Amino acid sequence: MLPTAPDAPIGIFDSGVGGLSVLRHIRAQLPHEHLIYFADSGFAPYGDKPEHVVTARVLAIGAFLVDQGAKAIVVACNTATVAAIAALRARYPGMPIVGVEPGLKPAAASSRNGLVGVLATERTLSGAKFLLLRDQVAENTGARFLLQPCIGLADQIEFGTLESNETDALLRRFILPLLDEGADTLVLGCTHYPLVQASIERVIATCTDRPVTLIDTGEAVARQLARLLSADGIARAAGAVPARLDGYTSASGTALSAAFNGLLGLDPPVHEVAGSAADGIVIGPNN
Repeated sequence: MLPTAPDAPIGIFDSGVGGLSVLRHIRAQLPHEHLIYFADSGFAPYGDKPEHVVTARVLAIGAFLVDQGAKAIVVACNTATVAAIAALRARYPGMPIVGVEPGLKPAAASSRNGLVGVLATERTLSGAKFLLLRDQVAENTGARFLLQPCIGLADQIEFGTLESNETDALLRRFILPLLDEGADTLVLGCTHYPLVQASIERVIATCTDRPVTLIDTGEAVARQLARLLSADGIARAAGAVPARLDGYTSASGTALSAAFNGLLGLDPPVHEVAGSAADGIVIGPNN
């Protein structure tokens, strides 16, 4: 039986630290909720993996989070959402499960000239779910979407090199062609990318004088999660016990702790786990 108690935690996961950009919105909108964050950094990146491999990994992480007592799951990874959220929902049909997808609808609404650049991983941009969304939004709004795979960018962010010449060079390589084609709106289609939003804005400023709107869907994900918890009657109210945050990672606990601290100013307990997509995820000792 799946957890339904309001005191149960919400499980949030990503291929690495990118999902922290979503977690910060969830903490802001749902400050009373207990949270578990799983960074699958030992298996990153997802963007270059076959879809069936990503799906197997997502189901393994989902099982791990349910074992930890999660009452809801947030797939804070665009690639994992495209590849596997349907399978995750089929596995846990009674559980609130929220995914992230590139914000094509708000981007089309924000664009002044109908030209929208989409920055994302190769796997996200080639997924059937994404391409169907693109076609639907394009037909309904007349917007034209310029797709830009950002090979290596999530890795660069995962390594913690948020402010560097190398990161700026990658951003220029991916963003400049979109601006040259006239895009006035850019979708940050990977949860890692909002973590370098300041660098993205700086690169844009050096490439064009035109205003360019950036679309990050983390806030919308938090709103949808809040709606689902309220509808199911499992939202946690403020109480004597403060909200907890626990981190888990399939790689270095030290690295995830540094990301929590450096990106969000937080210092939660972090636990290392071990295991593969085939044999599941088993709690292992901290270093």
